[in-house]
Amino acid sequence: MTERPPHPADDDAPGTQDPIEIFERWFKEAHTSEPNDPNAMALASVDADGMPNVRMVLLKGYDHNGFVFYTNYESAKGQELLGQGKAALCFHWKSLRRQVRVRGPVQQVTAEEADAYFASRPKDSQIGAWASQQSRALEGRWALEAAVAQVAARYALSKVPRPPHWSGFRVMPFEIEFWRDRPFRLHERLVFRRPGLLDPWTTLRLYP
Repeated sequence: MTERPPHPADDDAPGTQDPIEIFERWFKEAHTSEPNDPNAMALASVDADGMPNVRMVLLKGYDHNGFVFYTNYESAKGQELLGQGKAALCFHWKSLRRQVRVRGPVQQVTAEEADAYFASRPKDSQIGAWASQQSRALEGRWALEAAVAQVAARYALSKVPRPPHWSGFRVMPFEIEFWRDRPFRLHERLVFRRPGLLDPWTTLRLYP
């Protein structure tokens, strides 16, 4: 019989672990086992009418201050996040049979952070950030291709600056839950919670 690997906090008293360090271990393991996009995460937001929305985005950075991704601020998700100021994330690594859920308020990244990340992107992706009117009606593929060609010609001999409407968000975690598959649906769930960013984490195990 194969011995199961330890679950976070198996060998520690509640409250003695750092959830970001646990996430880092799991994330590194996902990079070795997931065939595509181990940094893919579902992002949930809420519109002005209280209707939830969810879509996949890519994690571009994380630390003790939060989880960072980038988008067009004029898109549906950008407007929802700017308007409501809160979000939820879900990482699901099927190869590891693990899941991490994050909830908390959001803040905009600094201009310096956004500039640095935008500069690291391929030029074609930079051009796309200018050409795409994300989430708005598109007459046809030809209209997008024409917009791409126009932007490409404008910056053919120069660097592409970051669009003023393109930047990042940081989801600042007030709750992080680690889930791992176990036989017969008797899964393991460990949740970390804190009332504020400067407050200590408390831990709680949940029934599956």
